[in-house]
Amino acid sequence: MKIGVLTGGGDAPGLNAAIRAVVRRALAYGYQVVGIKRGWAGLLEMDVMPLDRDAVSGILPKGGTILGTSRTNPFARAEDQQRLIDNIKKLGLDAIVAIGGDDTQSVSSKLSDLGYKVVGIPKTIDNDLSGTDRTFGFDTAVAIATEAIDRIHTTAESHQRTIVVEVMGRHAGWIALYSGLAGGADVILLPEEPFDLDEVCSMVKKRYEEGRKFAVVVVAEGAVPKGIEDFFTRSSQKDAFGHERLGGIGEWLEKEIEERTGVETRSVVLGHVQRGGSPTAYDRILATRFGIAAVDLIKNGDFGKMVSLQGEKIVSVPLKEAVKANRVVPEDMRWLAKVFSP
Repeated sequence: MKIGVLTGGGDAPGLNAAIRAVVRRALAYGYQVVGIKRGWAGLLEMDVMPLDRDAVSGILPKGGTILGTSRTNPFARAEDQQRLIDNIKKLGLDAIVAIGGDDTQSVSSKLSDLGYKVVGIPKTIDNDLSGTDRTFGFDTAVAIATEAIDRIHTTAESHQRTIVVEVMGRHAGWIALYSGLAGGADVILLPEEPFDLDEVCSMVKKRYEEGRKFAVVVVAEGAVPKGIEDFFTRSSQKDAFGHERLGGIGEWLEKEIEERTGVETRSVVLGHVQRGGSPTAYDRILATRFGIAAVDLIKNGDFGKMVSLQGEKIVSVPLKEAVKANRVVPEDMRWLAKVFSP
């Protein structure tokens, strides 16, 4: 059995832990493992490397991915699709383990529909992949964002400023909600619900009127005010899956809050800091469990599935289910963002 493993989309803490688990489990079954570099781009370009015990030694605590990654959609063009299929045959791959988020797994699902043996492992710091209660990378991203908010609190209080913290989250506000709550933010704004700018400014003013001369606002990059339908974007250019590069809501809020309240306001974008560095213990363990389970699915001939965390158990779900919709913060949890508002 020859297994190819790849990591696609944005990098996330825990990717190396997942790669290590796949390799170690596969070797235990006597399988051969090939690392595909830079996600689906590596299959298009036949850019691969052998993965053995030595190759994955010591990578468990490392951030990023030893295989590299890219946002490549091999189904965007018919010629790329055919090249992908041809190269799978040339490499003699009996199965593929694809580690990634909804874009990566959408390719996995299409490849599975064509009859190829694919197993998915869910990865995204946004925690927005359907079919699983948690994706690895999320816990680390929340920890990093929370620490940043803790630090921002002290400078906001020292200067009696309002500081807007923009965190990642295109369609789902999991990072904003969790880090905002953990960091004691005064206002938390999510993509799931357009926010009322007047209400935000009122909450900021109330804190100052009550004598607490600072405020911290946490906003997901995909959040928008009422009356505006489009995301705030840094560029009109789109990636291979049609996504624009988001960003700018924090800066916009900074100006609006200062103009409307008269309170000195600053903004900070955490950006790729949330993706980087060593994964938390939770993400290392979850990624390891996912990697082991993925190889076990291959051993059992159970393809077209993505491993999943449901409750405390590792199970599997069809790839189609995993990519059918974004997993957003449900209504019965959104109220948490307002519990501690002024």
